[in-house]
Amino acid sequence: MDSARLPVICAGLFSPATDVEIQWEKFREGIEIHRLYTNAQGPSAALLRYAPGASLPRHEHAGYEHILVLRGSQRDDNGHHETGTLLIHPPGTTHAITSTNGCIVLAIWEKPVRFL
Repeated sequence: MDSARLPVICAGLFSPATDVEIQWEKFREGIEIHRLYTNAQGPSAALLRYAPGASLPRHEHAGYEHILVLRGSQRDDNGHHETGTLLIHPPGTTHAITSTNGCIVLAIWEKPVRFL
């Protein structure tokens, strides 16, 4: 079967263990990414793992962004978001993100973001 047609399965995302058994790659300083699917001009999804103190610079959303905080917490322009929080940023919004103690989030983007 074509690997592009196989389901993506990531077990243990809510486990208290510190490591999730998936392949991470460097995204930004202190932030790792595991791409679930990607499309250069369309929708994409990924898991992002922030080290304690990591931050993501201000960026703008061309389409909707959905963030589900799976572990830890992060802060953006709208407040402090703990495990279990779902954030939906509409097109045209901007924000910067920091994670004091580290976190893992599921990010789903309708369209690519633009860093400012």
